[in-house]
Amino acid sequence: MLHFSRFKIIAILVITGLGILFALPNVLPQRVLDHLPSWLASSHITLGLDLQGGSHILLEVDGPALIKERAEQVRDEVRRVLRDAKIGYSNLAVRDTTVSVRVRDPADTQKAVTELRKLAAPVTDSLFGNSTGEMDLTVASGADGAVSVTLTQTGLNARIRSAVDQSIEIIRRRIDQLGTVEPNIQRQGADRILVQVPGLQDPQRLKSLLGQTAKLSFRMVDMSMSPQQALEGRPPVDSEVLQGPNGEPYLVEKQVRVSGEDLVDAQPGFDQQSREPIVSFRFNSNGARRFAAVSQEAVGRPFAIVLDNHVISAPVIREPILGGSGQISGGFTVQQANDLAILLRAGALPAPLKVVEERTVGPSLGADSIESGKVAAYVASGLVAVFMVAVYGLFGVFALIALVVHITLMFSLQSILGATLTLPGIAGVILTIGMAVDSNVVIFERIRDEAREGRSAISAIDKGFVNALGTILDANITSLATAVILFLMGGSGPVRGFAVTYILGLLTTVFTAYTLTRLMIAYWVKWRRPAKLPI
Repeated sequence: MLHFSRFKIIAILVITGLGILFALPNVLPQRVLDHLPSWLASSHITLGLDLQGGSHILLEVDGPALIKERAEQVRDEVRRVLRDAKIGYSNLAVRDTTVSVRVRDPADTQKAVTELRKLAAPVTDSLFGNSTGEMDLTVASGADGAVSVTLTQTGLNARIRSAVDQSIEIIRRRIDQLGTVEPNIQRQGADRILVQVPGLQDPQRLKSLLGQTAKLSFRMVDMSMSPQQALEGRPPVDSEVLQGPNGEPYLVEKQVRVSGEDLVDAQPGFDQQSREPIVSFRFNSNGARRFAAVSQEAVGRPFAIVLDNHVISAPVIREPILGGSGQISGGFTVQQANDLAILLRAGALPAPLKVVEERTVGPSLGADSIESGKVAAYVASGLVAVFMVAVYGLFGVFALIALVVHITLMFSLQSILGATLTLPGIAGVILTIGMAVDSNVVIFERIRDEAREGRSAISAIDKGFVNALGTILDANITSLATAVILFLMGGSGPVRGFAVTYILGLLTTVFTAYTLTRLMIAYWVKWRRPAKLPI
């Protein structure tokens, strides 16, 4: 156990050297970091919201809006199915979660019910993807050809769960493009999403990014009457009045000619002639084909670009746009153009999100927490150092050197992985200091036991390491299993922050407390050839 091949020695030294190298950016001043290679300078630990401050927002999926949208979709599907089946109907209407319609010929009622039941889909379990045995729609018939299609509560709950899952991914994409590091985005309850962005001190910008559904559509402007006439009278059935960027009304067709779902890219820029901020966009092949067809058909007519039922701009199409790309202008500022591009690239939210709670966490609390954590770490390390040297002498010094390397490797791994250090994470660091020394205590006590049985110093050291290995592995593997479960099931950011630090600490403990300590003792034995143990 005390023999090390040249390869093992080089591997241990390389790992230790790389650990020190990647941990250095965390303690070097900024003026030194500016002269380091970018791959090394960027290797530093990210502080969590509780340490460096940032924005905290709790969002809630707008359930009534989602239900209303779903009911309107079902209404349109009912209209399509009855028309395709050539069944005459009247009084098609939506009331709460029910779509009602009256079949003109009562003899066609059963046929209508049969066709409409094809719209129902089984509700799946969100965790395992298995069917729950229930449908998202129920269809019933009444007297005089009355037919009702009702959204089931199970189906609505599943749709809300799905909307939350989709929203989390879209929110993550939007925030990632802000350039922040390690946002904490997680579900809370059935319909809420917690968003914590460390380092972002502008919650208003975060709200504007997350509060917009960002449903983009391209529609034709209705020229059959003026917007004022539509407001004073009654607009055409297939059109509606929407507000423009300065509050001016536009009469816009309800039919979506091209959807924002066909966008593949959106980038902020500047118009080459006016130099005003714009957003350039590009469609996929399907969107490009539809956009070209619409622009050929509508030359000379205004074409409304609608975002969340607000007209951003309504330019007149001068010539067919065949390249599948274009630009949006609307008197934007540079930041507005950049934020709009982020929204379009990230995609539309499946439902509106309401801000339930918001707050800005200042960095002063984090500074106090860091300082308290430093004091706790210094005190713990000092007490451990005194104990190890007093009880184990020279071997205690070897253990302390391994402990320093252990802490260094922990911070270097966190830097490389881009993990976020939270206040509970600092507690995890302090905890693993005791865990690392505990492994050395087990080894040294095994060595003492072997020496009491009459073995020579070298034989006792060798046998002590052999006997301690199984105990160390068993203890660390069981602790690692617990830490992994804590990470997977912990849910909240602070709990996961503690689990990450604890997992990294357990991994480095095995290396430093057993391998590195053994290497130092092996070289000490080789140089001194001791007749008795120094402990």
